[in-house]
Amino acid sequence: MKRTNKMIILALLLITAITCIHWETLSVDAVTSQNPAIQQIHQYLLNEPHLSGAIAGISVRSAKTGEIIYEHAGNIRLRPASNLKLLTAATALSSLGEEYRFRTYVLTDGSLVGNKLEGNLYLKGGGDPTLLQSDFDLLAKKIKKSGVDVVFGNLIADDTWYDDERYSIDLTWSDETYYYGSAVSGLTASPNKDYDSGTVIIEISPGREVGEKARIKVTPSTNYVKVTNLATTVNENEKKSLSINREHGTNLIMIEGSIPLNSLTTKEWIAVWEPTGYALDMFKQALAKQDIHVIGADGIGKTPEKARVIATNKSIPLRDLLVPFMKLSNNGHGETLVKEMGRLHKGEGDWEKGLEVVKEELARLGIDSSRMVLRDGSGISHVNLVSANDISRLLYIAQKQKWFPSFEHSLPVAGNNERMIGGSLRNRLKSPDMVGKIKAKTGTIRTVSSLSGYIETRSGEQLIFSILLNNLMDDAYGKPIEDRIVTMLFEY
Repeated sequence: MKRTNKMIILALLLITAITCIHWETLSVDAVTSQNPAIQQIHQYLLNEPHLSGAIAGISVRSAKTGEIIYEHAGNIRLRPASNLKLLTAATALSSLGEEYRFRTYVLTDGSLVGNKLEGNLYLKGGGDPTLLQSDFDLLAKKIKKSGVDVVFGNLIADDTWYDDERYSIDLTWSDETYYYGSAVSGLTASPNKDYDSGTVIIEISPGREVGEKARIKVTPSTNYVKVTNLATTVNENEKKSLSINREHGTNLIMIEGSIPLNSLTTKEWIAVWEPTGYALDMFKQALAKQDIHVIGADGIGKTPEKARVIATNKSIPLRDLLVPFMKLSNNGHGETLVKEMGRLHKGEGDWEKGLEVVKEELARLGIDSSRMVLRDGSGISHVNLVSANDISRLLYIAQKQKWFPSFEHSLPVAGNNERMIGGSLRNRLKSPDMVGKIKAKTGTIRTVSSLSGYIETRSGEQLIFSILLNNLMDDAYGKPIEDRIVTMLFEY
């Protein structure tokens, strides 16, 4: 019996050894049959210490044929971070069109008697994330031109184009104060042409003398936020130490700490609470500039169906909006586009319906979304799951679409110093040989880093790549690893 058991055990060990040798041989054959650059990448992935215990999903395709040249955990679902914006941008272009524009309306349910409007004035949002103070000023000028000097009624802001859910399902409280976690509303506003909707810019400069309070500037100028300034000016050889926080559920912004004499201005984008009221405040200022007086109260409500339009504003077209969206990785734009797709195609401006449209458009493009977990349009959720092979496949299919030039133009260009060209890649991959040869979307959330796009190699080969790095001990490790892989891929 003992002899039989020993023989069985020996046989099992022998089979196991043969199997291990077999699979090892297959693995080596698969790598050694590839281009030397691919071999180098493979060995790097196996030996990079910062990838120990992490997951690296890699997919490299021929841009011409779509054939997978190399993959490493290519079919494993991973958190894509802002690489999810590639899906949002492609499906928005596909479902809305390159020339799609958001609209904002001013309506009334009253009538004009002389220069007096007897009835309410409604500012009705259509989701436009690009509304600036200048746009509200233009709307006010159109109202003035129509003959209105006085409004004997109320001023109502209408944000019902979308639902009243301001934050995507997995956004944390720690994110909602900052521009990358700003609230989404059917009526919102932006401080400048980066179009970080629902935010104000806080600038902190030192006072003229040591001991003075720091100087604070809010852009745009608005009473919607209240700033408590507890920051002081210190000697120029002391360290700058500033904190800017908005109290949850309010628009009270607290600035504390110290700023050295003669130091540079500190600038921070802070998200407002309930951006509908923010837009309303900017519109009220615009009316005041035109000496249009509103006798009634102001508030938030719904426009009656019988109201008539007296002024309209159109946003920039989608193809232009994609530039700040993708190059600057604007989360608010991603969430707005998802809601807009839901509103236009499902009749409901919410994440659920919008993501249904995203999945339907992906299927129409030939991407199986049933293998994905999609929770938002920006990639800020840690619950989103997409594989590197699916991202590279989308990038391959996108080339064949009529909207591809707009899609490609929106991608950050590595090493280009121009902010609206290089975007989030302007300070990366700056080797003279590589500048302008990589167009790709970056992505970073805690423990995750990603980079996916197109590369023209040194030999002139056009390749598509997707790099998804998950479970990093520090997400700062991700960018150097991605850059190293892309640099090796450049030699393909």
